Amino acid sequence: MILGLVDETVVAGARQHKVCEILDLDARTVQRWRTQGIGEDRRAGPRQIPGNKLSAMERARILETVNSPEFRDLSPNQVVPILAERGTYLGSESTIYRLLREQGQMVHRETSRASTKRHRPDEQIASGPNQVWSWDITYLHSPIRGAFFYLYVVLDVWSRKLVGWAVHEQESAEHASVMIEAACAREGIERGQLVLHSDNGGPMKGATMLAMLQVLGVVASFSRPRVSDDNPFSEALFRTVKYRPSFPRGAFASIEQASEWMTEFVRWYNTEHRHSAIKYVTPDDRHSGREGAILERRRLAYQTARAQHPQRWSGAVRDWTPVATVALNPTERTSANEVA
Repeated sequence: MILGLVDETVVAGARQHKVCEILDLDARTVQRWRTQGIGEDRRAGPRQIPGNKLSAMERARILETVNSPEFRDLSPNQVVPILAERGTYLGSESTIYRLLREQGQMVHRETSRASTKRHRPDEQIASGPNQVWSWDITYLHSPIRGAFFYLYVVLDVWSRKLVGWAVHEQESAEHASVMIEAACAREGIERGQLVLHSDNGGPMKGATMLAMLQVLGVVASFSRPRVSDDNPFSEALFRTVKYRPSFPRGAFASIEQASEWMTEFVRWYNTEHRHSAIKYVTPDDRHSGREGAILERRRLAYQTARAQHPQRWSGAVRDWTPVATVALNPTERTSANEVA
């Protein structure tokens, strides 16, 4: 079989030594096979089992864990940090993905495309909570065809915490200003402390909104006209909202139902959801300053795991250092410096 392929390729014009390189064969091995009349590949492959190979029991434990009711709806990127918080390390994300692939359990759990990163103007950098907020409005389907409810949200860019939200039947600067003012009061925002970024729509640039921001001493920042992707944090949040499994695929029966659903979503998002961009801690833990202790526990869990099986680690343990700064619409220089 192998010799037949070599001969066929050589007849087609290739040089034999190049064919041997592609097949990872030595040219003298091919000569010996011809002399001995061997047509099949007689290479034995590795003679020893890799020292870092998982045992059957370890493989079974990983699969049992990721398929448990607690973790079956989460990706390995979410499961591994949660287990590390509890002092448990079963394997790396790539190991779990490999096992799931071998078992035919690799499926894309969302109907959306993967997100993409794009350069944005008007850079704003946050090094702590309540420095840069992003807010926007999106549609929610109502039971009446052509009519909508409007979801208002305001997000802290550094911690990803939802610091304010509301659902209304109209889209207006008045509703937005009430939401922003209430969020500033809850968070204790002082004059000159906060930059508030938004799109260029009417509610964002309405007189009521701009007057309220001026009174509070909040600096307004706007996306380019007709470029919604200049406000990526709010857009990403809306994507998370609308791809939650419990989000109605039809319409909300009433504005009260929409508000009740959002109340539960905000609780989950702020206190349970491990956000990938902030080392898989929850927005509330980061916003409140608890992330340092959480990430330190994960680091210790990884060090313990490496000490128990050093042959499975080729380098340092995973970096669980907190994300220091977050940039909204970073410049090329900021992106090169790896600001999240």
